[in-house]
Amino acid sequence: MSNHLATIALKMPAASIEDIVAIAREGARIEISPAVEQRIVAARAVVDRYAELNLPAYGLTTGLGAGVETRLKADDLVAFQIRVPQARAVGVGCALSREAVRAMIAVRVAGMAAGGAGVSLRIFKALVAALNAGFHPVVPSLGSIGAADLAPLAHMGCALLGHGEAELDGEVMPAQAALERAGLTPLDLGPKDGHALVGANSLSVSQACLLVHDIERLFEWSLLAVALNFEAFRVNITAFDDRALAARPAFGQRAVAARLRDILSGSLLFAEGAARRLQDPLSYRCVPQVWGALSHAIAEARQATLIELTSSGDNPVVLATEGLILSHANFDLTAFVLSWERLGQALAHCAAATAYRTMKIMSPGISDLPRFLTTTGQNRAGFATVQKTVSALEAEIRHLALPVSFTPIPVADGLEDQASMAPRVLAKTGAIVERLRYLVAIELVTSAQATDLRGVADQLGTGTGDAYRIVRSLVEPVGEDRAQGPDFMRLAKVIENSASPVSVKPRDKPL
Repeated sequence: MSNHLATIALKMPAASIEDIVAIAREGARIEISPAVEQRIVAARAVVDRYAELNLPAYGLTTGLGAGVETRLKADDLVAFQIRVPQARAVGVGCALSREAVRAMIAVRVAGMAAGGAGVSLRIFKALVAALNAGFHPVVPSLGSIGAADLAPLAHMGCALLGHGEAELDGEVMPAQAALERAGLTPLDLGPKDGHALVGANSLSVSQACLLVHDIERLFEWSLLAVALNFEAFRVNITAFDDRALAARPAFGQRAVAARLRDILSGSLLFAEGAARRLQDPLSYRCVPQVWGALSHAIAEARQATLIELTSSGDNPVVLATEGLILSHANFDLTAFVLSWERLGQALAHCAAATAYRTMKIMSPGISDLPRFLTTTGQNRAGFATVQKTVSALEAEIRHLALPVSFTPIPVADGLEDQASMAPRVLAKTGAIVERLRYLVAIELVTSAQATDLRGVADQLGTGTGDAYRIVRSLVEPVGEDRAQGPDFMRLAKVIENSASPVSVKPRDKPL
């Protein structure tokens, strides 16, 4: 990897969500601080003592899962660890993306750096070296129930041992060949090392890190779409008057309303008589409440993700200061997934409101604009069939927002009868985000068209003016009928890859 890439130092305090995003998407390198090395060495000393004294410790001197009652012989401790990833590489389905694999490895490294894994320092350094070298195991996406992402991490571990496949410099090849080309050697596992590779929720947490980044970006773009629609619809601004909202300060609604006032600053909507109605449809009037709920859900999901990222969920956990290895269930992600299920439902509420506003801005009986926002009469379709795309996207989001985190069927001969389904929760949330991004792009485009038809493009606020101009830099007004799908996809790609374009700085972050 080139020398100009950023470097992320793993130290105290631990890695941040933004660090994981930079490693996954920007190719940032990892640098290990002496404090982290000392923490890992101290924990490893406890592991070595337990192994030397043949003390009972799950996954070190005993088998795993239903094999917990099986004590391992001293001469089998290392061979068992080699078998651990090989026996658990049972994933199926499409391979994870390059960025997903990088994020997963980075999160596992961060978890090991917390000190509870008891991994060998050489294995920890080998994992960092592989990531810095651009060595990316081919990891199937399906097979984890969210009680440690065993299958995905096992495929990662197998590739680092020289088995399976890996991607290097855009080419997929046998893992052994990729290791050699990258100047790496296969892992030399010691006691507990194989279990330390697989015994974590690194796929789930890494997906969450990437999604927090994506959702926070989409949140701001969605407010721009709301505000531009407000301009075109000519809403009554009393709906986001802080005096009214303070009368019942529900989560996030005052901060959202403040942000909307910032975006609309300078708009003629604030002029006396600008509103067309005393009370607008609820999909307009309830924006502070609905987006406030989303803001609150984002903050909760971020906090839940940070807890998992900066802590040790390894079972058993090595407590170096106590000289102990303790069995527990800190790998259970119930609280984490409930935060993410709630966030998915909050996104679905916003998707519905976005869809409803997009439909209403096209309806002459509600918007006082030409039906389907046509400029040349009803012998042209205008945005008519766009409504079908909007309806399809919203319906899919509503379906994806249904819970999937209820405990699946028991495994491990019935001993493991509780699990969170965390990877599926995060995967479906990612699908919601993709679809909502398209809905936001469509609302921006239709609102820009409605702004033109209303003749208020020169009366927009500071932020809405910026939003209008970026839409028009990418999408021409619709006159004659044309294929509009490419317009929406082009703008959605900008939303995915860019921070908000408005020149107004946010007064409040989502609360």
